[in-house]
Amino acid sequence: MKNTNILIFLIISFCVSFAIFQISDQEFLSNGSKSLIAPLFTLLYFINVPQRSMFFSLFLIFFSIAELSTLLEYFTLDWSQEQLDAYYVIGNTVYILAYCFLIIEVLKTISLRKVFENYFIHVVVLLALNIYIIHVLMTIVNPDFQLDSQYLIAVELVYNVVMLILLTMSLISYFYNDNKKTLLLFFGSICIVFSEVIQVAYFYIADQDLLNITQTILFVLAFSFFYFQSKVKNKKVHFFA
Repeated sequence: MKNTNILIFLIISFCVSFAIFQISDQEFLSNGSKSLIAPLFTLLYFINVPQRSMFFSLFLIFFSIAELSTLLEYFTLDWSQEQLDAYYVIGNTVYILAYCFLIIEVLKTISLRKVFENYFIHVVVLLALNIYIIHVLMTIVNPDFQLDSQYLIAVELVYNVVMLILLTMSLISYFYNDNKKTLLLFFGSICIVFSEVIQVAYFYIADQDLLNITQTILFVLAFSFFYFQSKVKNKKVHFFA
């Protein structure tokens, strides 16, 4: 319990520190504070959840590695464009792998055959919505890449596709199971997806502190929901009954 309280205190402290440093234009310190939040949630999970899921554990580990690697951005001033591109590809690939592990964790809770039998219309509508969202995101991001760096656009495209697959699968999992665990997992997925979308707006549309703070709040909420769902068993019950 003592270790849990310490970790929760550190998470809250780094959230507050991030906001203060962001408003104070201390970008290195603000991003450094944020990069430690996911690893702390990972420690919280490994300390408090005795029956751990392999794929969810891999999601937390890979995501934590990717978050910590963002600190390298402040040592890249003398890097060539090729090195910066490689750093971008490797970093985003780690995030993509993390999301893939979480998607596998979600897929464990459903039967794809029964999903297509019972929720075919839902899947079609969600697919159409995802295609539209990806088109909008790529329209925003595309102008910031060089014409000779189309593979960077491909990485960004894969990243967005995987992220939206996670959201879609978590929603279908809630429809399928209708219980507390999958509801919390869906809440976590929708928070992290909205966090990513707002981050795109922060990077490519408006460099405003409010956007970055908002996306970080959603980021923390996402990992809070993910942590809470990890402590709940996946039983076929009606959550609102």
